[in-house]
Amino acid sequence: MSMPSRLPEPYGNNGGANLADILERVLDKGVVIAGDIRINLLDIELLTVKLRLVVVSVDKAKEMGIDWWEDDPALSTRARRDELARENAELRARLQALEEPS
Repeated sequence: MSMPSRLPEPYGNNGGANLADILERVLDKGVVIAGDIRINLLDIELLTVKLRLVVVSVDKAKEMGIDWWEDDPALSTRARRDELARENAELRARLQALEEPS
């Protein structure tokens, strides 16, 4: 005799939803977690931390207009290549300015 699941339907053993189904639903619909932490001392604000967490698939994020990773050189080879090309052009311009006769 098996023990009944403590999880509510549809997440219990007999509900038919497994972890992959749940993850697919979360990534398809999205989850937003937001919160602020403030530290005050004698009514003087010392620190404020704003937390924003969005859990979605890449496709859903793009639908929402979120695509910051595409321009981050640490996360995108295209962005890194563009950054290196800009740095190279700047260095060439500086070198040319130094080599020009006064």
